Amino acid sequence: MPSNKPAWTPQLLSEPHQVADKARRVRRMFEAIAPRYELVNTVFSAGRDAAWRRRAIAAARVRPDDEVLDVACGTGDFAREFLKAGPRSVLGCDFAHEMLRRAQARRFPALRWCEADALHLPFRNGSFSIASCAFGVRNFQDLGTGLREMFRVLRAGGRAVILEFSRPRNRLIRLLYELYSTRFMPTAAALLSGDQSGAYRYLPRSVVSFPHAEELCDRLGQAGFARVTATPLTAGVVTLYLATRD
Repeated sequence: MPSNKPAWTPQLLSEPHQVADKARRVRRMFEAIAPRYELVNTVFSAGRDAAWRRRAIAAARVRPDDEVLDVACGTGDFAREFLKAGPRSVLGCDFAHEMLRRAQARRFPALRWCEADALHLPFRNGSFSIASCAFGVRNFQDLGTGLREMFRVLRAGGRAVILEFSRPRNRLIRLLYELYSTRFMPTAAALLSGDQSGAYRYLPRSVVSFPHAEELCDRLGQAGFARVTATPLTAGVVTLYLATRD
């Protein structure tokens, strides 16, 4: 793909999850927005992104013997928050090199990092007791494969903790949220970040066209998980999923 062309065009955004080379485009997009990724998230969530991560980690009930794998870790904000909960170890993995480089630059010696695709995790079966993913599962090239990989690397009794954007059930709130996320946010976020990859047009489209909460719970069950729950946060713009490997 020529470097001077956007990763996402209006034609591709009509069905972003059906694009054959979605993973390549997602990687290029995140490489482009890495420098101001956390700033943009904080600004356009009005600081709620930190609260969502704290809520997810509280729900995970982290124990001192837990070994955490944070999948699609980006610049490491979720991994850093997990570290505060006091597990035995936290390892973040992502396939976007520039995101990981910025995660490592924060210099948290207790955190480990690995450049890897979520669909091909380079870890043995049952290596972790918690597998997490914040706002990343909708970017998987193949959702089912990614969820099965999270299941595979968990040991018996392990927990999956997933945060993902969702469409509010209330029609008025959904209308207001989607006006904000599809009209105002893409232009403003692109200006703030300097992005020309189309990332902030892809992100809201990837939410609208992603499976709703009930379907994602079903997909987690199909991947092998048990006791799957979905909890809406902030009027339903985000959903917290918890699931267990028996």
